[in-house]
Amino acid sequence: MRLKKFVAIGTAVVLSLSCVACSSNSKKSNDKTTNNQPSTEATDNASKGDDTSNDVDTSSNEALSYENIVLGESYTDISTTIKFYNNRTDLNQEDYSGKKWSDYVAEFNQMYPNIKVEIDADTTYAESALLRLQSGNYGDILMIPEVDKTDLSKYFVSYGDIDTMNNQVRYATDMAYDGQVYGVAYMGTARGIVYNKAVFEKAGVTTLPTTPDEFIAALQAIKDNTDATPLYTNYAAGWTMSAWDDYISGTATGDTTYKNQKLIHAKDPFADQGNQTGPYAVYKVLYDAVAGGLTEDDFTTTDWEGCKGMINNGQIGCMVLGSWAYPQMVSAGDHGDDIGYMSFPVTVDGKQYASSGPDYRLGINKNSSEDNQKAAMVFVKWLTEKSGFAYNENGIPVGANDDNFPELYKAFDGIELVSDDPAITGEEDLLNLINADSDLMVSAGGNTKVQQIIEHAANKDMTFDEIMADWNAKWTSAQEANSVTVNQ
Repeated sequence: MRLKKFVAIGTAVVLSLSCVACSSNSKKSNDKTTNNQPSTEATDNASKGDDTSNDVDTSSNEALSYENIVLGESYTDISTTIKFYNNRTDLNQEDYSGKKWSDYVAEFNQMYPNIKVEIDADTTYAESALLRLQSGNYGDILMIPEVDKTDLSKYFVSYGDIDTMNNQVRYATDMAYDGQVYGVAYMGTARGIVYNKAVFEKAGVTTLPTTPDEFIAALQAIKDNTDATPLYTNYAAGWTMSAWDDYISGTATGDTTYKNQKLIHAKDPFADQGNQTGPYAVYKVLYDAVAGGLTEDDFTTTDWEGCKGMINNGQIGCMVLGSWAYPQMVSAGDHGDDIGYMSFPVTVDGKQYASSGPDYRLGINKNSSEDNQKAAMVFVKWLTEKSGFAYNENGIPVGANDDNFPELYKAFDGIELVSDDPAITGEEDLLNLINADSDLMVSAGGNTKVQQIIEHAANKDMTFDEIMADWNAKWTSAQEANSVTVNQ
């Protein structure tokens, strides 16, 4: 792992996606990760996979593959204990309203009674997981943190080749390198906006906005006709800011190759495209909302835990968050039926798109014993294909042929869900390098730059075009530092 990238990513509060949130101690929490102190279970309950002195050569273990596992039949003779290191501390909480880890493990043990699963959930997962990898103390299964693709085989077992795995699971190429797949997502998410339907209706917004201009107009209507905060930024939480990066690729371009193939070679990717599409259009929505007084009065005092109840009871109009946030807002009060989910307001050539991607991907420790590797792969396949976990958590199912989508995705009828294509061979880590050298950390936990948009918009000390020009200059400098060919 390159030291520069390790430091850059490790100091980010969270990863993007994607797909993270903060755990709560409230009655109906349904969160994804927390920013509290790290768990100490790992050192107390180290599994066989934690001892790197017992390295196992899995290159000859050809029978171990995701495709070949038949649940309930394969590896039923194994008796072992495996550790699953993850970020879902909420699934360990007594007041959690959904299925807990203990429930899932109990169901798994009905099929595999001799494979014990210890859950090690960490409150500072995004940072701690990287450190665990370096120490070798990362259990048998873990949610893969942000590592170089070239390093995947150093830490994880292959589930199978890309062609095979594409027929088994969604998002197979996301954690693949040199033709092998090293991570299987435990669920997928879509990128959109969680909103209060009653607030929009009271404001007179009867048709959901499909362009940035329409969205700003809707926020203005909420301000003019209701007492709700039109758009709640969640600035103070920090990690919530990186969610904005998730909309600049497929959602804003309709192009599945944009993020991993074109962005790194783009000349001034943050420049105005002139048609309300692309990264410029996405970030400008935030700037215009803040500059227009359409967000909270004091962005420094936003409250992540409190905002859930606030949107549930109609004090907030909407928040830009992935679909993972929807169930949390529904369960945060007595007005769950008022919570809706809509696509981000960008239209490309008359059509709307919504980026869809994996939440954390599950990797299996290369240094675990052979039995533990087999047991771990069995548990991963059971969790993704038999447990109903993705459906229960309002996620997109992972099985390649599983179309049992939760109710909230009906909001995307007529909107095409698009997933990012992988990088070109030989360029798998180029985006990471440009991110690190530019300090922008696009789609890699880059919450600071988005916070700065809010700060400049509120202080009126820098125009949006000046911000984007600065980003373009940093991007160009990073491209030059890495000898990247720039497409004019």
